[in-house]
Amino acid sequence: MNLQITKLRKDFDKKNHLITTSDDKELFLRVWDTQTTPKNIAILIFHGITAHSGPYEMVANPLSQNGYSVFGLDLRGHGLSDGIRGDYPSMDRLVKDLCETIDFVKQRVPTLILLGHSLGVLSSLIAVNHCLEAINGLILLSAARTARPDVYPTMSIAKKLKILFSSILFPKKPIISYYREGMRGTDDPLFNFKYTYRFMKILSAKNLTLPPKLDFPIFFGLGDKDELFSIEAGRELFNEIPCDNKEFFVVPGAKHAEFPEGSLSQLISWLDEKF
Repeated sequence: MNLQITKLRKDFDKKNHLITTSDDKELFLRVWDTQTTPKNIAILIFHGITAHSGPYEMVANPLSQNGYSVFGLDLRGHGLSDGIRGDYPSMDRLVKDLCETIDFVKQRVPTLILLGHSLGVLSSLIAVNHCLEAINGLILLSAARTARPDVYPTMSIAKKLKILFSSILFPKKPIISYYREGMRGTDDPLFNFKYTYRFMKILSAKNLTLPPKLDFPIFFGLGDKDELFSIEAGRELFNEIPCDNKEFFVVPGAKHAEFPEGSLSQLISWLDEKF
């Protein structure tokens, strides 16, 4: 589908910012203003694979209702941001996009907490490795290094070779279909379901590295109905995080990308206690 991103951004009638990156692209930043006395604390959401900031209304609304300023970034090539759909040119460009967005928000609100969901957990930890001084806390949702068995269809050797050769000849062409049972967003034209090989390689959990020590509060949450990751796999990743001020929560009733009303009460209580 050929999306007219510039027109869609112009027609968008809710509060947002456009961040002009150092290579002159526009990144779309959705805004949920506080609905009560503001706490001067910003929460910046990094979305999961295939998605964009829009579906995170289910997370942003309860946070904004409790006084937190919430922002949601559409990664380059996703949602209403510029870029080839489903592509990222390099890890260096991803780092710059994340840190430039963090700097943009930090100039407006003194305390910044990153909220990464699924793939956004990897984005958050990449940001921690490169712009740590601007970050005051982490919320990591629905993540682990390894998925449950049989979540994703097995890819044939022929298909793998086709992807490899295509990536060499046409590195900007989305060639990898991302699919699993029960996926959300199939009726949303802003969702991506095809990716370039280099995007998948850059944003692979195998590239996840952690700094030697983190001193700010960290909330790690995984739904008790998550279809992708088991509680045990999530706890394994949680145990890797080098921080003494971290807590692991099982989110009641939550699936991988669905957080029912009231299921984030633990998160809000944690935020109120820590910040």
